[in-house]
Amino acid sequence: MDFDPLVTGIASQPFWLHWHDGERERRHAPDYFVRRADGSAVVVDVRADDRIEPKDAAAFEATRIACGQAGWQFERVGTPGAVLLANVRWLSRYRHPRCLRRTSADRLREVFTAPGPLLAGADEAGDRLATLPALFHLLWLQELVAEDLAAQLLGPRTVVGLTGGGAQ
Repeated sequence: MDFDPLVTGIASQPFWLHWHDGERERRHAPDYFVRRADGSAVVVDVRADDRIEPKDAAAFEATRIACGQAGWQFERVGTPGAVLLANVRWLSRYRHPRCLRRTSADRLREVFTAPGPLLAGADEAGDRLATLPALFHLLWLQELVAEDLAAQLLGPRTVVGLTGGGAQ
């Protein structure tokens, strides 16, 4: 979620929901509360499909109903794909502004006006030690985009381009 540009805030286990299921008192703490740029809210529970037991399904349904009453959306998501997770984890290491050198970033934006291979573009933009952290930071900010982060690991030949410039 912190890679999603539409998300402006995230809180983990933001509240406890208490209810009676007809037999006993129940409670559930959703995994995340998300605020989006448009002001809307989403409550998110994360659980792999193959790990949902009947009591979990009942808790997710109670949460969905409560969220609807509050005017919030509810989403239950499964496990992200291993490749996407690895790529986002890698890029998250470069999210801090200290990774961005303005001169390198400006040059990278020029180089990747036309989509091209990640490492060749980094080399064309300047010294690799300076350009790679800036390139990964721009990918984190999604000013640059890499070809299909969900299907292939970032590598030297990954196609990178400006946002809206062809690489996806």
